[in-house]
This record gives sequence, structure tokens and C-alpha cells, in this order.
Amino acid sequence: MSKILVIRLSAIGDVAMTIPVVYAVAEANPGDSFTVLTQTFLMPLFMNRPLNVNMMGVNTKNTEKSFLGFLRYTFILRKYKFDKVLDLHCVIRSRIVDFIFRLSGKPVFKIDKGRKERKFLTRRPPKEIYPLRPVTARYADVFHSAGFDFGETFVSLYDKNPVDEMAIKVMAGDKKGRWVGIAPFAGHKGKIYPPEKMEKVVKALSEQTDMKIFLFGGPNEEKNVIDSWKEKYQNTVSMAGRYLLDMELALISRLDILVSMDSANMHFASLAGTKVISVWGATHPYAGFYGYHQREDLIVQVDLPCRPCSIYGNKPCYRGDWACLNEIRPAQIVNKVMDYLNEL
Repeated sequence: MSKILVIRLSAIGDVAMTIPVVYAVAEANPGDSFTVLTQTFLMPLFMNRPLNVNMMGVNTKNTEKSFLGFLRYTFILRKYKFDKVLDLHCVIRSRIVDFIFRLSGKPVFKIDKGRKERKFLTRRPPKEIYPLRPVTARYADVFHSAGFDFGETFVSLYDKNPVDEMAIKVMAGDKKGRWVGIAPFAGHKGKIYPPEKMEKVVKALSEQTDMKIFLFGGPNEEKNVIDSWKEKYQNTVSMAGRYLLDMELALISRLDILVSMDSANMHFASLAGTKVISVWGATHPYAGFYGYHQREDLIVQVDLPCRPCSIYGNKPCYRGDWACLNEIRPAQIVNKVMDYLNEL
């Protein structure tokens, strides 16, 4: 039996995208042990995992923030006698781990992030864009290079372990009609549909008598915005700051559809087996970060010669007008939701 260390420290969405691959590999190779090293607060994402998948948490915001603190942690990792290291992150901290294990004679396999391709994709026009290799496929490449055979067998976190229906009832009540989730925020401005426009989406959907709208978001300002919408519009429920991640994931698994930005919520829904209508601005699905097994016809975006200008949405708009987001009409999103629901 081989003991494998798998490293992906951040960010939330990127860590979530490792799960379909890690679980599929583990189930196809039950004689091997896989330990995922990630941020401690992200460990709850790895629920209902195969028995041969273990977790190790690190806190790079506190105890392992400094170089010496992380180095000490790395030497602790050596005591677990891992046979191989699979680096799905390839940043300074993960490279420290790689180096220490190489000194011990252990093989290290690293992800190819396609940095040159991404740079070309996000350059200023004129340019021709094309889809890059999906991040989940790049993760899979690392496992294949380490000698593991497996297929795309992951369905959802709840495929073999059904959701606790009583917990759903406590959070959301009995399901009557259609449940639609809206997650209107993201980590960077270039990925956030203007809140005043998203409010129009919430208003239009809330007027559907057979529909219940669940609004997802973080604390502080996001919660303030979401709570204000909840007060204005009928049939809406604010989930911001109310439940832990595992509970939110359970609820997302029961939604008929989730409207999300290019954000972690899109990946949460993918893990929960829920389809997503995703809204894209400065970033683009071609960069490889689209949700696992999500439908391309559910993407909402406008074609502009400047798109994408960023991989992560963290760059200022050099045009100054954020046309990639402002040119999306609320009705486009509403119609996409209604068209999808009418298919069910």
C-alpha cells in the first residue's frame, strides 16, 4: 500500500475542484492511502469521503504563516512517511514541501498550471481565445503521472450518503414548488454582477408564486445587502451567515437551480450535484475553472474582444466601464432560470 500526500492549500473554489478527482482516484485504488493537505477551515468540504482519504489541516494565516512556522510543519509531515507527493498547487509553500520530500528521496509530481497559455488568453486585444485544459483535468494529469488509473466516476458528495432530510426541513421547511438559489458575490470585483442589477433578478423571480428564493453570501456587507433584499421581496430567504458550510451544501443539493458568479458557490453546487446558471464578467469559462460537469448552455456572458482580461477577476477594468458585467441584462438571467425550470 502506498501513502500519498496531496497538496492544495487554497483557494476555496480550487480546493473544491480537487474533490471529484481525489474521490475518484481513491475509489479506484482502494489499496492506497491518500492524505489531502489543505487549510484547516476547508477540511469540512471533504465530507462523505472514501475510507482511504484522510485530511491534514494547515493554518497559513496563523501558526504556519511565517516561513519558519511552515518549515517546522513540513518537517512534521516527514514523520508520516509518505511514499509520493502530488502537488496540485505549485506555489511557494507547496514547493517547500516538495523540496523537503525530494531530499528524502521521495518522488514529487506537480501540476502544470499552463501559465503561458493563461497569459495569452488574458492579453489585450486583438486576440483569438480558445478553451484551455480544465483545472480538474490538470489535477487528474498529476495523478496519472504518478501511476494511478481511474475514470470520472464522481457524481456528488451525496451520491452514496443521502442528505439528512430533517436537517433540510429545519433550515428551509417543506419543499413546495421550485427552489432557486442566488449567490450574487465573489472574491473580486471583476466577477460580481452589479448588485443593483442582481436585485432586479431577485425581484422578478420572487414574483413567481411557486418559487422560493434562497440568497447565499458571506458576513458583513454581503449579508447586509442580502438581508435588505429579503426584507423587500416575498418568497425570499437569507442564508447569509446562518449555517455552517456542510449545512449550506446540503441545502444547495436540494435546489432546482443555483444562480452564481464565477465563484466558490458554483463549485459547491457542482459537488452537490446541482446545476448552475453562472454569470461571467472579466473571467471566462475558457480559462478552465468552469464547474465540474456543468452545462455550457447555462453560462451567461457577453462576447467582448477584451474578454477575458483576468484569470481571477482581480484586475481593474482598463476600459473603465466594466462592460463585461454591465451589458448583461437582468432579463437574460431571469429567462435562463425560467427556461431551465421549464425543462424539469
